[in-house]
Amino acid sequence: MKNSGFYKLKFLVTPEEMRSTLELFQQKECRFTLSNYAATTHDLDQVCEAYATYYQYFTAQEKPNYHPHWVYSVACNLDQRISGFFMKNEGHSFPVQDQWAEDEFPYTLLSLPKGFQVNLQDERGNYYIYEDIREHLPLTYALFEETSQSIKKMTKPLRFKVYAGASLDALQEQKPLVRISPSAAQEMSTSWLFEKYRLSMSVK
Repeated sequence: MKNSGFYKLKFLVTPEEMRSTLELFQQKECRFTLSNYAATTHDLDQVCEAYATYYQYFTAQEKPNYHPHWVYSVACNLDQRISGFFMKNEGHSFPVQDQWAEDEFPYTLLSLPKGFQVNLQDERGNYYIYEDIREHLPLTYALFEETSQSIKKMTKPLRFKVYAGASLDALQEQKPLVRISPSAAQEMSTSWLFEKYRLSMSVK
């Protein structure tokens, strides 16, 4: 379908770096809303605190006994209508000794729909099509681009090595479509996740 799908950026940064990213949204008076039934709104400090809890779960040297979760919609009113982005925690699956690891490498997904719904009507009734969001919401798309470029400047492509095969002699480099900041790479390299699976970070 034309104009379907999402613009996406997958990345992992430290809580301090995430705050500087989220401040770009705050400057545009965007609202951070939880994806719960009540659609609870959080301020920047609450969002950053929640991200720190999520991030520290994976960078801790001992695995914490809570399950991390970080999902927000970012609502903006830049083009005379409410629109926005979606930010959530996801994970990259990786193999260890001929099977999939039970844990995943963490990252944040920032996404923006490519399509803008346009309602139409003809003799058969009502219907809708998706047109290019860049034409209908240029300021929203521009903010996504600005944020993406800011994240890319502070990150590098994620590369890490795993013992993927049956032998402990063969290291295999993972090249997911994820970006990571050098500071986050350093903190992940000493985490329980890396010790448990004997991973090694290739990002400097």
